[in-house]
Amino acid sequence: MAALPQAAMEGGTGKDMAGMGSMAMDAMARTVWTPGYAALIFSMWWVMMVAMMLPSAAPTLLLFARVNRKEKAASRPYVPTTVFAAGYLLVWGLFSAAATGAQWSLDRAGLLSPMMRTTSLWLGAGILIAAGLWQVTPIKNVCLRHCRSPWSFLIAGWRPGHLGALRMGMTHGLYCLGCCWFLMALLFFGGVMNLYWIIGLALFIAIEKIMLRGYWISRVAGGAFIVWGVLLIVAAA
Repeated sequence: MAALPQAAMEGGTGKDMAGMGSMAMDAMARTVWTPGYAALIFSMWWVMMVAMMLPSAAPTLLLFARVNRKEKAASRPYVPTTVFAAGYLLVWGLFSAAATGAQWSLDRAGLLSPMMRTTSLWLGAGILIAAGLWQVTPIKNVCLRHCRSPWSFLIAGWRPGHLGALRMGMTHGLYCLGCCWFLMALLFFGGVMNLYWIIGLALFIAIEKIMLRGYWISRVAGGAFIVWGVLLIVAAA
């Protein structure tokens, strides 16, 4: 009879040790956010934003460069295109800082996998639905219209000098941010380190900004995101 309690105790101890081992592994796997690591994550986000957004911003940058070539040829003051681009990238640098903070919060709450993808089905579904709803809002339409009409923006919003070019770049960046910031939040659904997901989002952003039917593509994608999120919730219920 004494053997049974002993075996039970040994079995319980084994389970406890296994649980403690699992907890220890989780603790070891949990990221330690030092200032250096935060700076690395911020750099990663900013480089990723540059790679994803510059292709869709290329028409505006090329038009700005074209105008300045004419100004230079006419011996009038001109501004290098890099100043305009710096203002544009500064906005996405600020977004990268916010994304770094969001990643820190999710990691601290234990909601991110090693691939930096949310481990919460409810959070993932919420991101999808929110992104889908944003796709069909009037604000999204205004921002998308601006991004699709760079010539109109340059004519109406032209500012002379280096400071003016920097402000123009930041203004254009803010419109692009308003157009795409919820799409960038989808990186936490598909995985911040998922190269295929990153390329797919970058291609979609370029398509909705450049193609003639970009507005309809944006709305259809928004509906698809909403349906996808709802189906995830229904499947989990």
